[in-house]
Amino acid sequence: MKNLNFFDKTVFLFNVVLAFLLLISFVVPYISVVHFPYLSVLSLGVPIMVLINMLFLFYWTLRRKRQLLLSLLVISMGYICLDGFFMFKLKEEPVVVDQLNIMSYNVRGFNKYNWIKDTTVGNQIIDFIKVENPDILCIQEFSRIRHRDLKNSFKYHYISDIRGEKKSLQAIYSNYPILSKGSLNFPQSQNNAIYADIRYQKDTIRVYNLHLESLRLIPNAEVLTQEASSKLYKRLGNSFGKQQEQADIFRKHKNAAPYKTIVCGDFNNTQFSNVYKVIRGDMKDSFIEQGTGYGRTFNFEYYPMRIDFILVDKAFKVRAHKNFNLKLSDHFPVMASFDMDYDQ
Repeated sequence: MKNLNFFDKTVFLFNVVLAFLLLISFVVPYISVVHFPYLSVLSLGVPIMVLINMLFLFYWTLRRKRQLLLSLLVISMGYICLDGFFMFKLKEEPVVVDQLNIMSYNVRGFNKYNWIKDTTVGNQIIDFIKVENPDILCIQEFSRIRHRDLKNSFKYHYISDIRGEKKSLQAIYSNYPILSKGSLNFPQSQNNAIYADIRYQKDTIRVYNLHLESLRLIPNAEVLTQEASSKLYKRLGNSFGKQQEQADIFRKHKNAAPYKTIVCGDFNNTQFSNVYKVIRGDMKDSFIEQGTGYGRTFNFEYYPMRIDFILVDKAFKVRAHKNFNLKLSDHFPVMASFDMDYDQ
């Protein structure tokens, strides 16, 4: 520090703080939200903390100062600890027709409340789904008014059967027979999860469609900065607590499942959270297996948030994963292709 001027000392002080916060975020996935709900907020800030530490590294490299070792060490640890932050594949593998293709998409009610000032958004979403033609489609924030548009494209379906309540509807559409179905019924929440047992080839697979507690974030940095920090943190803490409860309900239900499992959905939390870790368990994340780049799935201005996932049991081989840059909702659709590995 003696060889630094006042400006460099100030920069290094901020460097230490941001490096420490990023370091703390490495252990967040292993800490239950129940015990430290506000600490979980760090899981949302991982991308920006990585970027800032990279800028610090670049700055100290230009200055030829050994202070670069701090951010270099923390970023290197992050690359090892933060599974799936950035995938360095050159290109996405194409989705293949003769594999099992699954799409997950939070459609925000097909824009029935005119979130986007374009009356054709709902039709555009339907057209997109028909063009991509997945074998199984999991929709969060479904609207029954669009069932007629989809039922002719899929042979089987299951839509949340909750009526008369302010619940976010989920739907599963399939070109393979649905043998049984059910709902997890998250308590005291507008959100929910459903599942369908689907006959595929010589096996039966269980497909879950999850929509965890919303963080109620408006995807606009200017709006967020205008909200009081204490109010924002309290709201996020409450939502994280609900998500943890819902993740535990799901995990208990999945552990009792008699079939190989695929999990789709909007987790409303990132891959750096304990909620994601609990849900994923030892499953494969299709993005980590075959994705590229940041895998952004939430349309937050200038910020790469991945909160929509497709997870599969180890009995599946992930052949392809695709993120679509389709701005017809506040979420982007994701799609993945699988083969069954009967040696598992």
